[in-house]
Amino acid sequence: MVGNRNYSLSPIIMRMAAVAIAVLSLAPAAQAAETGAPAHGVGAAFLWIVIILLAAKLSTLVERLGQPPVLGELVMGVILGNLFLTGLDFFEPIKSEPIINFLAQLGVVILLFQVGLESNIEEMRRVGLRAFWVACVGVIVPFLLAMGLVGPLLLPGLPFNTYLFLGATLAATSVGITARVFRDLGRLQTAEAQIVLGAAVIDDVLGLIILAVVSAIVTEGTISVGSVSWITLKAFLFLAGAVVLGQLLAPRLGALLSKVHTGTGMKFTLAISFGLITAYLGEQIGLAPIVGAFAAGLVLDPVHFRFFEEPEIANDIRDNLHDAPPAVKARVATVLERHADRHVEDIIEPLGHFLAPIFFVITGMAVRLETLFNLPILLVALGITIAAFVGKIAAGLVAGPVNKSIVGWGMIPRGEVGLIFAATGRAIGVVNDEVFSIIVIMVILSTLLPPPILTYLLKRDRSVGLPASQPAVSPEG
Repeated sequence: MVGNRNYSLSPIIMRMAAVAIAVLSLAPAAQAAETGAPAHGVGAAFLWIVIILLAAKLSTLVERLGQPPVLGELVMGVILGNLFLTGLDFFEPIKSEPIINFLAQLGVVILLFQVGLESNIEEMRRVGLRAFWVACVGVIVPFLLAMGLVGPLLLPGLPFNTYLFLGATLAATSVGITARVFRDLGRLQTAEAQIVLGAAVIDDVLGLIILAVVSAIVTEGTISVGSVSWITLKAFLFLAGAVVLGQLLAPRLGALLSKVHTGTGMKFTLAISFGLITAYLGEQIGLAPIVGAFAAGLVLDPVHFRFFEEPEIANDIRDNLHDAPPAVKARVATVLERHADRHVEDIIEPLGHFLAPIFFVITGMAVRLETLFNLPILLVALGITIAAFVGKIAAGLVAGPVNKSIVGWGMIPRGEVGLIFAATGRAIGVVNDEVFSIIVIMVILSTLLPPPILTYLLKRDRSVGLPASQPAVSPEG
């Protein structure tokens, strides 16, 4: 039951079928324009964007089943990406369309920038030590499980370097999916969300180190303490520098640009440029761009935009309150201040509505369901997936006085990060097609299962609504 209304499953299925028909109805017109061949080029990219956005937004029917929109977007991507199994390959060019893939990557960067804007750096500092331990356990346990136990047990006879890469893949975490679930449910300010987000950033650093070390062992046969130390130092220097320099430079940049113009357009330009530059710098030192974008959003406070105009509606309301009683003026002023502080998030949000669904649909399209048809591979993959889940759920046990299940399940998604690790191993010849298929199935399950489970846990635990500074003690804690 959602919003005091009852929904049966059959109308939802009927609507999802209607969505599929509506999306598919766009195909013939485009095919006719290209004399039967799948469309390509800039004009075709526009068509792909329309199809993806319509499919993503109509797939939010899953909200009526109490699930977050991101699950619908991922599932719709899986459907579109695997229609070729039925003989319909019209949507296959989307997977290799450079414009769409660029927009997808920009979408996840904008999403993490939004998450950073809505997070609080002071709250993250309060949970910093717990986030660190969660990240360490969430990397070490699945890595050791895959490399030393589950890999050799389920895939005997493979080179040790293959087990190393399998372990590295299980150590990865994709924060974008979890962050979207917390954001959709309005729980970004909770202690659990702040721990997961902080741990995911640290996890990315540790994952980078593991990937670099394992790659060096495979390609060079050895690894030096100096190279590992340099990788680690670069990562932590970037994160610390992004926070410290960001807090120093952002207000100065705001004051400088406000002298040119104080309108919403300049405020938007300052915010989005700051996020993209930090994402670029993160990639330059070897981190994922999303880490830089998250750090940028984390350090941008409302005070950095005090030189700019307030939202027009705020001025209109104030102009019409001259004759209101003082008590009313005070209450309205409090509300207006809260919305003025959120103005940057509000002007970034439409960009997120446009780009983030593209990322999640494209992520779903990368899932290859044909790998599920090979029973031996599927059974091994299920064993690897259990190890992947157990390793991350174990990380929640060190999260302190919060709901440990929520933290553990929040760390599970691998998403595109796991695929990147697997593709790296495949490129250097230590991950064969069979192991790659196993990893793909693990990524499928760890991408699609956590959102509904995490949603259930968040809705069940009513205490998960307190800010990180006032963590709720769960029955498990």
